[in-house]
Amino acid sequence: MELFGSYTSPFVRHCRIALLETKTKFSFTETDFETSAKLSPAKKVPFLHHKNLRLHDSTSILKYVREKADERFFADVKDFDQYCLVNTAMDSAVNIFLLEREGVTADSVKYVKRQQQRIDDILQLMEDKDHAVAYEGPHPFSDGELRLGCFLSWGLFRERFNLDKYPRLQAFVDKLNDYPYFADTDPGRS
Repeated sequence: MELFGSYTSPFVRHCRIALLETKTKFSFTETDFETSAKLSPAKKVPFLHHKNLRLHDSTSILKYVREKADERFFADVKDFDQYCLVNTAMDSAVNIFLLEREGVTADSVKYVKRQQQRIDDILQLMEDKDHAVAYEGPHPFSDGELRLGCFLSWGLFRERFNLDKYPRLQAFVDKLNDYPYFADTDPGRS
């Protein structure tokens, strides 16, 4: 199994954690924009090659890895909904990050401003909502929780936001940082 991606990508990080948790043997190939544009029709990371199988999105990769290890991808719809909401915020944050490199900002484009508002609203919802997902799985955190942690950690690493207004989210990240697979894949360590 070969996973392609960037050490700093929150999407890739989640896949790396799942592969480590399930003790799946894999190789990691660091990939830049040019390479991902050539090797993946989605033109993004992560993507995975396993024998004749090609997967082009972190969600399909996670589903494949979990099911291959005889694990459920999501225990309940609340965890899946959290995963989906965080994906929405993460997509927006990554797009804003990349657009800002090109000189496009929320001040200059209404659509980008809406994307920033989406991130802010989802962060506030995650701060306010009860995170006590009834997760009973083989690992200490569910995939919805891991996705949230990868997003929050990436946002802090890239200085996209801080968690001063979100003490519950900060406490959650602190708790995740004590989990070896999460700590070992920290983008600041790579």
